[in-house]
Amino acid sequence: MGLTEFGHFALISAFVLSLIQSVVPLYGAARRDMQLMLIGPAAALSAAIASLIAFGALITAFIRSDFSVALVANHSHSAKPLIYKISGTWGNHEGSLLLWILILMVYGAVLALSGRGMPTQLKARILAVQGMISSGFLAFSLFTSNPFARLADAPMDGKGLNPILQDLGLAIHPPMLYLGMVGMVVPFSFAISALLSGKLDATWLRPARRWMLIPWAFLGA
Repeated sequence: MGLTEFGHFALISAFVLSLIQSVVPLYGAARRDMQLMLIGPAAALSAAIASLIAFGALITAFIRSDFSVALVANHSHSAKPLIYKISGTWGNHEGSLLLWILILMVYGAVLALSGRGMPTQLKARILAVQGMISSGFLAFSLFTSNPFARLADAPMDGKGLNPILQDLGLAIHPPMLYLGMVGMVVPFSFAISALLSGKLDATWLRPARRWMLIPWAFLGA
């Protein structure tokens, strides 16, 4: 199994783990089953690691100029500076979607590791909502926009990155933008969790406000 296939397998694993995250802790919260609710943080952390491996495999393919990967052949070139080989990873639809997924997963992992004073049922529902959103994006990536598609005949060189994107500002703009936009999923998940529980009080508003300020800062940047 090559690195590209391993990355594809990691992306599939992240999808499966997100499905578990979206169902099991939600069911556990409804049944007040602590063991089932605790599966949420474990699944969120595991899915984040899997998505990081997948993105790492794709960015390595760009750095190595592996033109047997269709995405690399269409959006990179062996003569490009390293910064544009790296930014070429998200300088296209499939790669930017994978970056979106990675950031979404990392936010979920940070939430899973934090919030110790948060009610367990609330946290379980929040992670379940995030799992549902992640599952949707992962399904879209795997079934319609696979970043790891191979070419039967690898070209000698790539077509190169869109000249419009060959700028330092545009290299860092998408990650900053996604850290802001994707981060809004966390307060959204707080709100949906509160609606599911029927408890629309300050229990969810206080921690949700902190999670709102983080992506707002990135959008401001």
